[in-house]
Amino acid sequence: MALFAVTVRKTSSRDAGAYNSNRMSDPNAEFDQTVLEMIEHSPVGAVPRTPTHQDALKRLLTTHQVYANADFRDGYVTARSLAKLPAFHAGNLDTLISGQITPDALEANARIFDRYVQSLPAAHRVHAESQRKTVAGRIAQHRSKHDGVVIHDPVHSLFLVPGGGRHPGLPGNYLYGLVREMNAGAWEIHLHDSEDGEAKIDAPDLKAALGKLQELLESAPFHLSELDGLGFTIA
Repeated sequence: MALFAVTVRKTSSRDAGAYNSNRMSDPNAEFDQTVLEMIEHSPVGAVPRTPTHQDALKRLLTTHQVYANADFRDGYVTARSLAKLPAFHAGNLDTLISGQITPDALEANARIFDRYVQSLPAAHRVHAESQRKTVAGRIAQHRSKHDGVVIHDPVHSLFLVPGGGRHPGLPGNYLYGLVREMNAGAWEIHLHDSEDGEAKIDAPDLKAALGKLQELLESAPFHLSELDGLGFTIA
């Protein structure tokens, strides 16, 4: 399988197995597990407003086992549910780093975004489409020759992964980011929630940037604040 094939990621470490190993030492673990299951069985991720349930919700939010639901106001979604979702990115990034293609041959952001939208339930696709210009819009990569030299615009390659930040993600509970070419061969990755939450990191070259992208894909789902552990700056 190619390095950047779209796959369903490994089960989150915050899953039921982690709960089972810790429940004897945590007096709240059993009830928190009940609340996780309640969220997963609710069509809108609802949690009762009783003090006991709200206290459990606070604990689960603090430990990033639960995120605010992007699709249902006042609803929530669990990290272990998001761990079952696919990521979306250019399917031929690995062939770019191997030198088999040039940047203008990367899968277009619009097509990556198309695949993301089609993965969503029909009821959420209109909302996702309303974000297309913000998320997937970019100028054409390849420009004309000048004095015999081919000039291309910097690469801004889109990817989307499940997770959350200070604000909910895009429909389906997705964060979106770009692997972006900077000056003098340097690269940058930056990742966003649906509003102004952001995490970013610099990379000295494309190979390093794609290696960091692979780390992100393997780590999802995550809260943007957790990415400081991977060397990202959180804004």
